Amino acid sequence: MIKNKEFFKMIVVCCIVTVISAVIALCISGPSAGGIVFAAGSVLSIAFGLYTGKRYKDIDNLNTYLSKVLSGNDVPDITDQEEGELSILKTNIYKATTTLKFQKELLADDKKMLADAIADISHQLKTPLTSMMVMNDLLMYEEDAAKREEFLKTQSAQLDRMNWLIQTLLKLSKLDAGTALIRSEKISGSSLVKDSLKAFEIQMELRNMKCEITGSDIEMVCDKNWTMEAVQNIIKNCIEHMEEGGVLGIETSETNLYTQIKISDTGCGIDEEDLPHIFERFYKGKNASKDSVGIGLALAKTIMTSQHGDILVESSSEGSVFYLRLYKTII
Repeated sequence: MIKNKEFFKMIVVCCIVTVISAVIALCISGPSAGGIVFAAGSVLSIAFGLYTGKRYKDIDNLNTYLSKVLSGNDVPDITDQEEGELSILKTNIYKATTTLKFQKELLADDKKMLADAIADISHQLKTPLTSMMVMNDLLMYEEDAAKREEFLKTQSAQLDRMNWLIQTLLKLSKLDAGTALIRSEKISGSSLVKDSLKAFEIQMELRNMKCEITGSDIEMVCDKNWTMEAVQNIIKNCIEHMEEGGVLGIETSETNLYTQIKISDTGCGIDEEDLPHIFERFYKGKNASKDSVGIGLALAKTIMTSQHGDILVESSSEGSVFYLRLYKTII
């Protein structure tokens, strides 16, 4: 501790003040007074030195603790039950380091998720790209007009799939980064449902599917375009899991807590083991179609939660039911 210049200076000053005070007392009041002043000064100096030394030792321990934190080592709890500024400083430093450690763990998880996502995206893009490269090589040497047309149709379908995948991933990225512009406006629930269904009219007609729309014309507060995206992804999922002649049901309703769009299908349902995971990105359940990527439902969930909403699902062997809810108050 003597190596600490500030501490050494304070001890020297205390000794000098004690000696000077004792000499003055000796000159004025005699040896007894000088001795008493010297003894009192010495005791006070020793007590001050011990107390200050303890504080410097605590500060040195804090410095060692912070050095361990900066080096990335695991550190113990340094909180204590004593009162005083130094104890408060200890507690606040521990809170700060705990927060930093938690954020470091979150960053590590995010990096892992990003690496997994990039691997999944690469895999999803690799399949159609490989198919297109093969088709392109075949087109160079194929003379049969019918086969050339078939290859071009296949390439067109693969391009559409890649375009949808890339656009969906971009939308998810915007929502994750918080750069997506989400407006809150009052819109008609019936209008939202009708506009969402327009993209599937031809597909449903070709597959002889029916759509039953029920419920009241509710007023919803949301971003129409983004909410339509969520509704269309749910409808798309329902249609993909129904056979020809299936029935799609859409019902709008309202409670004191939320406005709701209920979408049901008469498909094969979702396996019980898959049910907790269907909104996870790139997750494909047992009943997923061969062309499924596993991000449509994830995008729908992200859109709804970004607007203080949620999506719930129930399923059985007779079909699935999705509940898209927008809460009137944040819960």
